[in-house]
Amino acid sequence: MSVRLMVLPSREATAIRVVSIPADVEAQEAFRHVTGVISEVEEVHPDYRWEDIEDALDAHGYQTQEFVLGPTLG
Repeated sequence: MSVRLMVLPSREATAIRVVSIPADVEAQEAFRHVTGVISEVEEVHPDYRWEDIEDALDAHGYQTQEFVLGPTLG
């Protein structure tokens, strides 16, 4: 079985994240679900850090994946 991945974009290249999508979440619903989880963290913890978001996503079955971002083209 292949792993389904989702890129969490950011204006800052160092803040881009990749997470695996849980098997019980439909691909088309995953982004909406993740943005809802992130919004909830932002509301509860105004001074949140990535680790707070990562913990909340982990609680919903999303796993942070290691990745290598290629060089800037331009």
